[in-house]
Order: sequence, then C-alpha cells, then structure tokens
Amino acid sequence: MSANRVTSQDVADQVGVSRTTVSLVLNKVPGSQISDDTQRRVIKAAAELGYVPDAAARALASRRAQIVGLVLARGPHHLASDAFITQILDGLIDVVRHNGMRLLTDIVEPHHQEGTYLELVRAKRIDGIILSGPRFDDNALQSLEEESFPTVIMGQLPKTALYSVDIDNSAAARIAVAHLVNLGHYRIACITNASTTYTAAADRLRGYRDALESAGLHYNEGLVRFGDFDPNSGYKQMKNILEIKPRPTAVFVASDVVAFGAMTAIRECGLAIPYDIAIVGFDDVPFARFVDPPLTTVNIPATELARKSCEVLFQLIKKDFPDEKHMLVDTHLVVRQSCGASLN
Repeated sequence: MSANRVTSQDVADQVGVSRTTVSLVLNKVPGSQISDDTQRRVIKAAAELGYVPDAAARALASRRAQIVGLVLARGPHHLASDAFITQILDGLIDVVRHNGMRLLTDIVEPHHQEGTYLELVRAKRIDGIILSGPRFDDNALQSLEEESFPTVIMGQLPKTALYSVDIDNSAAARIAVAHLVNLGHYRIACITNASTTYTAAADRLRGYRDALESAGLHYNEGLVRFGDFDPNSGYKQMKNILEIKPRPTAVFVASDVVAFGAMTAIRECGLAIPYDIAIVGFDDVPFARFVDPPLTTVNIPATELARKSCEVLFQLIKKDFPDEKHMLVDTHLVVRQSCGASLN
C-alpha cells in the first residue's frame, strides 16, 4: 500500500464501512447521521494510513468549489510594492488551509468590477469572496448582494448589506495627527494612501482634518496631496509639499509604503527627519521599523484583520450568519524616531 496513493477505499476497508461513509465523515457533511464512534474510527484510520482527500472529491461531496476568492480592487502594478498585502495573504492562507480549502486571488481594476464578480459567482468557481480595498464608486457590489453570494468586505462601505471587517480608519488617523500636534506642530501636511474614491483613503483624510480642527488648527487643502499606494507617489507628492512656503514642519502619510517614498524625497532635499520635518505613517508594515529613522506609524493588525474576515466568510458559506454585520479590530500608534518624540 505504501507504494501507491492511499485511497478512501483503503480507509473504508480498514474500518469496515463504505466509501460513502468515509467521504461523509472526512468532508464533514452536515446531517449525515453517522455515529460518533464510527467518525472517530474513520478519522483515526485516515491518519494512520496517511490518507489525503482529493480536492475534486471534497468538492463533489460538499457541492462546493472548496475555493474562496480574494479580490483586490486596485491595479496590478501596485502589488509589487504593497507590503501590507503580503500580511493579508499570510492571515488568509492560514485560515483557508485550516478549513481544507484553497485561496484564489484576482485583481479588479476600477470600472471593471461587475463582470469579474459575476463571472466568479455564476461559474461557481469559488464559494465566497473577500473584497479588499472597497471604493465608493464600486456599483458592482450590488450584484453580489442581489445574488446573496457569501461576501465579506475587508474595509467599510456605507449603505451596504454586505458583511465587513475593518479598522476605524478615521479614529486611527486622528490619533496619529493629534500626536504630531502634541509635539508642537501646527503646520502639518498630509499625503493620502490613495485617491479618496477608496473608502479607507477618505476616512483617513477625514481623521486628519478632524484632528486639526479639534486642536483649533485650520484645515488647509493646500497642504493635502494624494498618494497612489506606492513609494513613487509618496516621493512625487513630498517633493511638491517641500516647495510650499512656509514649509510644513510635519507630514502625516496615510500609508507606510507611500511614506517610504516621502522620506527619500525629504533626504534628497537635504533635510533631516525629524529635525527639519517630522513624519508619521500608517499600517506598521514590517519594514517600518528598519528604515532610517524608524517610522512612527499606526499599527494595523493585518493578519488578525485577514483571519477575522476569512472566519466570517466561512460562517456565511455555512449559512451560520454572525449577529454583528460590521466588525472592527483595534489599532494603536507605534512611536518611533521619525516623529521626534524621543528627542523631547
């Protein structure tokens, strides 16, 4: 037997049951009415023989594709530099594998969403969708609601019936900017993580504005620039900000990856961080503590965010609907040298 692949028939023969019983037990098919003792013996025999269920057989037994989809609402050129996505994938793959399924990743660029969503759903290639990075103009999400297809938004979107898991982007941004205000800065620029058609970007910009107004500081649109997920956008926008007179003494960048480009622009202009200009980022990607100087940033528990989103999706697939429709995970500010706090 060791020379050949172990089959479900081998397991059935060892236990003295049918192949159907083995399939029902190992695929955890609900309502199969198989005794606990038989289930234990099947599971034990499968482990002893080293039996691994075939993916196609699992799908047939459960009438599911055994695949969940991660849909990224951005251009493919953004992914190479987005360290946050790698953390999301790590969390998703952990939960997906634990549930004996696989992860399919797709990229949907703006204005091409609807065809992709419906193709995945109606072709039954996946059992559920996690959408990362929702946009206000993504009208195609309504098609997923109408199909009643298991969908979780990793982010927030107003006026949607879909489940979501996110952070409070606005509150986290307020804390980051308030930290700069408390350090004595009153002329603080902002570079967003993306265009404000993305809900997270709009929320973080709102948090920046709220923090200034709460401190009695004037919100100046002339100090705001818009990033595009990558370091190059941060570099270009920071170069532009540094031409403003009088020059801002601090900048809030709503993405660490975008902030890395901004830091390069500051150094190229012969300025020192944080002595000439302080900087705070957002995300706390793994590289943030290794740049020079280490970046003060908002920590998003990316792996936890991904795991929670995936767990909710599996509940929806099983029609075990959670009571809470819109869930938030906590964030906190990680203070490092780039803001100048350690110098005071």
